[in-house]
Amino acid sequence: MKEADQLLIVADSERDANMLYAVGMWVPDPFIYLRLHGRSYVVLSDLEMGRARRQAPHCRGVSLSSIQAQLRRHGRKNTDLAQVVRHLLREHKVRAVRVPQNFPLGLARELKRLGVKTKPVDFFPERERKSADEVKKISAALTMAEVGLAEGMQALRLAKTGKDRRLVYRGAPLTSEKLRGIIETAILQMHGTAHHTIVAGGRQGCDPHEAGAGPLRANEPIILDVFPRSQKTGYFGDITRTVVKGRASEAVRKLYATVQEGQRLAFERIHAGVPTAEVHQTVEEFFERMGYKTGLSARRMQGFFHGTGHGLGLEIHEAPRMGRQSKGVLKAGHVVTVEPGLYYPKLGGVRLEDVALVTESGARNLTRFEKVLEI
Repeated sequence: MKEADQLLIVADSERDANMLYAVGMWVPDPFIYLRLHGRSYVVLSDLEMGRARRQAPHCRGVSLSSIQAQLRRHGRKNTDLAQVVRHLLREHKVRAVRVPQNFPLGLARELKRLGVKTKPVDFFPERERKSADEVKKISAALTMAEVGLAEGMQALRLAKTGKDRRLVYRGAPLTSEKLRGIIETAILQMHGTAHHTIVAGGRQGCDPHEAGAGPLRANEPIILDVFPRSQKTGYFGDITRTVVKGRASEAVRKLYATVQEGQRLAFERIHAGVPTAEVHQTVEEFFERMGYKTGLSARRMQGFFHGTGHGLGLEIHEAPRMGRQSKGVLKAGHVVTVEPGLYYPKLGGVRLEDVALVTESGARNLTRFEKVLEI
C-alpha cells in the first residue's frame, strides 16, 4: 500500500477536530487512531473499550493495556504511546505514516528515534465539503445559537434605561457579562456549550473579537456574536446580530443598512466555482463605493478589516476562508459564514452574520433569525 494510505493521529477527540471526525466519539484523553491498509483502528484504555464498540463500530478497538502487556513480556520497560505505535506498525509492516500538521512534536521525535517516519500533511480534506447529515448537525447547532440570541434580545427589550443611558434589567445593571450569561445559559439548556460569546457595546464593538465588559448603554450599537458547539455532535453554529436598545443615530442606521446590503451582495455572489477572494472583493468594493474607507486612523484599524467569512463545522474557523488573500474556489457542500462588518470608533461597530450552504446554483441561508436594528 502507498504511504498515503497509512494514517496516524494521537490526540483527544474533545479538542481535536480530525480525531472526532475520524472516530465519531468523545474521548477526553489522548489516544491512538490508525488507518492501515484501508482499515481503521483505535487504541484505547479499557474503560473506553465498551463505549467504542457502540459509538465507533467502523473502527477495530484495540486495548492499550493488552499491547503494553505484550511489550513488557518482550522485555520492554518503556510502554508509552510511541512504543505502542511502533509495535502496531511493525505488525502491519508499515514504516511511514501521514500525520496531521498539529501532531505532537515530542512524539514525532520519539517515533523517528524508533525508526518510524512521520509526514505532516493536511488531514481529511473531505471535511471541507459537508454531507447532508453534517449540514443537519450544523443547523442544529445554529438553532442553539438562535435560541441563546433570542434570550439575549428579550433581556435587552425588557431592560430599562437608567442614568447615563445605562441599561437596567430586573433592578440590576445590565452588563456585557450579565447578558453573556443569559445567552450562554439558554444554550446550555439546549445541550450546547458556548465560550467567549461576544456582547460588545459602543466602542468595544470596534474590536471584532472583543468579548465586551461592563455596563451596556441605550442608543448605541451592541454586537452579539454567538458561536456554540453541540455537546452531542461537536459541530458549531455561528450567528451575529447588531442591535440598538432605543434609538439609533442616522449615521448608525446608514452603517447598518450598508452592512446588510453588503451581506446580501455576498450571498448573491456565492455559488460553486466562484473564487473565495471574489466574494470578499464584492463586499469590499461596495463599502468603498458607499464611502466607508478602510485603514489606520489614530493608530487603530477602522472600516472593513476582516474576512467576509470562513468555513464552519467541527471547528469554529476552518477552510475555506473568504478574505482578501484567500485562495481556492467555493464548492458545493461548503458551509461558510457570511459576516461583513464596519467599525468606526465614533459610531461603534456593526456586523451581521448568517451561515450559507454553497450549492451549484447559489447559497442557501441556514440562518432563520430576524435582522432588526432597534429594539
